[in-house]
Amino acid sequence: MRIKQQLKFTNNIDLKISLLRISIGIIYVWFGALKFFPHMSPAESIAQDTIAFLTVDLIPIDVGYLMLAIWEIGLGVLLVFNFFRRTAVLIALTHMVLTFIPLFVFTSSSFETPPYAFTLLGQYILKNIIIICALFIIFPSKSAEKRLF
Repeated sequence: MRIKQQLKFTNNIDLKISLLRISIGIIYVWFGALKFFPHMSPAESIAQDTIAFLTVDLIPIDVGYLMLAIWEIGLGVLLVFNFFRRTAVLIALTHMVLTFIPLFVFTSSSFETPPYAFTLLGQYILKNIIIICALFIIFPSKSAEKRLF
């Protein structure tokens, strides 16, 4: 009986996708919330440098960093509660692509020995490949999106 229940759980794709979606959402909420507390986020300096680079210093660093915190928390809430999943996943994919910029722009912060020996920060960025793949898995088709509402 117990084996049968375990098999039922492992075959339930909707449950797996929900767990994946919620876990990514929690990560976004958590990392976004850390940005409201100075020096709590391990990615604070690189995020600020990347924002400055992307905005060509047109947006003050604290404003850009605050916008990133709000973006991440908002995105996390959308994913956790399954609101506008298709749009949320597209926004998350955009964010994930942007997280790779330091690998190319701030190479001394990302690599001990380019291009293969990553610093801890570089590893922190590279692990986002897993999140990108998970986002592709939870990305709903247009017909599935209509069924969600």
